Amino acid sequence: MQIQPIFLTVGNLLAGRLFRIPQYQRAYSWGSKQRHDLFDDILKVRASGNDASHFMATVVGLRRDKMRIAADEFIELEIVDGQQRLTTLITLLKATSKNLSASIRDEEKIREDLNSLLVKGDDLSLLLLQTNHDSSHIFSNYLRDGTVPDDSSVLTAADKNLLDAIRECETFVARWREDGDLISLVALIRNQLSLIFHEIEDEGLVYTVFEVLNSRGLDVTWFDKLKTFLMAIVFETGEPDVRGATLNELHNIWREIYRTIGLRQNLNKETLRFAGTLRAKNIPSRPLAEEAAADELTEWTGRTSKGVVRCSHWILDVTKAEDKLLSQWRLRAPTHIVQARLAAIAILLRQFPSNVERKILNEWEKVTFRIYGLMGNDARTAVGDYVRLAWRITNEDLPPDQIAAALSRLGQQYPIEEAVAELVNSDCYNSWTEELRYFMFRYEESLAVAAGQKINESQWNKIWRDEPAKSIEHIRPRSRGSDDPKTSAVYVHRLGNLTMLPPGVNSKLQDDDPLDKRETYLSCGLLGTIEVAKMLSSGKWNRSAVETREKKLIEWARKEWS
Repeated sequence: MQIQPIFLTVGNLLAGRLFRIPQYQRAYSWGSKQRHDLFDDILKVRASGNDASHFMATVVGLRRDKMRIAADEFIELEIVDGQQRLTTLITLLKATSKNLSASIRDEEKIREDLNSLLVKGDDLSLLLLQTNHDSSHIFSNYLRDGTVPDDSSVLTAADKNLLDAIRECETFVARWREDGDLISLVALIRNQLSLIFHEIEDEGLVYTVFEVLNSRGLDVTWFDKLKTFLMAIVFETGEPDVRGATLNELHNIWREIYRTIGLRQNLNKETLRFAGTLRAKNIPSRPLAEEAAADELTEWTGRTSKGVVRCSHWILDVTKAEDKLLSQWRLRAPTHIVQARLAAIAILLRQFPSNVERKILNEWEKVTFRIYGLMGNDARTAVGDYVRLAWRITNEDLPPDQIAAALSRLGQQYPIEEAVAELVNSDCYNSWTEELRYFMFRYEESLAVAAGQKINESQWNKIWRDEPAKSIEHIRPRSRGSDDPKTSAVYVHRLGNLTMLPPGVNSKLQDDDPLDKRETYLSCGLLGTIEVAKMLSSGKWNRSAVETREKKLIEWARKEWS
């Protein structure tokens, strides 16, 4: 086994190599801060002159094959560490090549050089860097054609990160051009940015090197570190004749994990915490931190290949369960507290029959919204209750009726009368918009059931897609305040004066008088708002009308969340 650490400039690193990021690694996840830190480093080098240089980081690559294109030979490498920086630098080079002028001889030559560096061969169109989880081909299309898609092409969090990187790189290049020529930018990136490159020929050694490097402070998530620890265990303990099959299985599992994570920003941190908390050897009272969760999961493997596969499957199951939970728009209000999410995910992981699962989750939803939605408690409330229950659901195989009973007992600590009292003569708009949207959706559901109808999914989809405040309608407009000149009390934010409209409809009404809104309310397709229109037909919308509707909604809430 050989490790070949080499001090290289970026230009030397990119020459004669083709890079690939394996599917079983995380997607591109740098944000604006990391990219602008890199841009600032480049600007500092420029300010220091042509003799200045900047050491960026370490890149680790696993050597795979050699490839010949025409008369040129290239080494194919899988990037193990450093993919975020490398992806950003290559994006920046493409942005530069796009802005070099074909009508200026020197710039045209540099432009051709860059394009041939980034895309190899007219027929094969091999990319200098083949990234992973690029579901919309944003990166590959950009390197080949320089195309920048619009936001409608973004399907995942990883797609958004790539699109943001392209736009920010192009902005940086445009600003550079205002102050100087782009040839100097290319020269700086090629010759004045440097790194240490570790080229490794044995996959087993990759994970040891990765662990050592990241124990010395490189910015890698505990989620990625855990994956490396698990792979290293296979190389340390696995039988050579079955090691290859085990690694292939792990690569497939982790490819699916990262694909699911790519759909949702920052899911990996919480997935790790949840997976470790639910498999902790001792019952915890709060969700574990990332490092502690990684330690619990590593110990749970028993440091065997079989244990590593089991652990990786578990992480995949937790990832999918959380994605399933968070994909339900209607649950945004009940799921915004971390310990509540953990308990719901523990229920989903048991994979009960759908009718049984729905029954348990309904109880979870009812109790959770009562505690955090109606009563307005923050994340410090009932932490241990939820976490211990989640652990017991996972590790003690509690039957469905015991889970529902445990949730009910948890809810009894927070009486419904205290919960609905929070809604009386209160501001139910400011700082409560997500909860109010959920409240009104549940009320809409109950009206639909009573009428033997289905809710208008088209209208509600519009409401869920936008910010909740854009769909909350003040029946008496906020600008009008109280209609009682003898008191300074303003009741426009009270529950009885609030209803829902799709965002576009809501904005058109603006400051119209309530009676002038009646026809729009009747035709909006939302049962709760149609109910308001019927109330408007009986007379003036004043404090008395607001209080009447508030009492009706509170009485419904008392029954719904009791």
